[in-house]
Amino acid sequence: MKEYERKQLLERIGREGATVGADIPDRIEVQGEPVELREFVFEIKRRDTIPAGERERVDQAKTNLRRERIRRKDLIEDSDISREEGERQAQAIIGIDRALNALENLGPTNLEAEIEAQETADKKRWMSFLKQALGHDQDSQGSHRSSRSR
Repeated sequence: MKEYERKQLLERIGREGATVGADIPDRIEVQGEPVELREFVFEIKRRDTIPAGERERVDQAKTNLRRERIRRKDLIEDSDISREEGERQAQAIIGIDRALNALENLGPTNLEAEIEAQETADKKRWMSFLKQALGHDQDSQGSHRSSRSR
């Protein structure tokens, strides 16, 4: 591979929008082991919440994918490979990035706690607004009402 081709590939994988329109590979080899990447990502994303045990599995998968990305990028940067092999590695890196983006954007692990925290914050904002709108002090008698349940 010529040096300018190498630079083009490295620029492509480093581009901000490189993953736009990219597919997650069906299967990819990560640290010497075949991984059904697309199936794994979609299985995880299908769930509403991720249990603690699964969260560890997802975190480990993300770590392994990041390591594999670095290994493949180093291969493009430093190895004597053909243009075709460089293209394959760049496509794999973009697919890994796409999978990482999907795994990074997972929702909270405890949806119920998140909802409760949001409702509590909403109630506090509402009470603060009412006090301000009605001209009450922060230390007024009505402050105990915010602790009542619906």
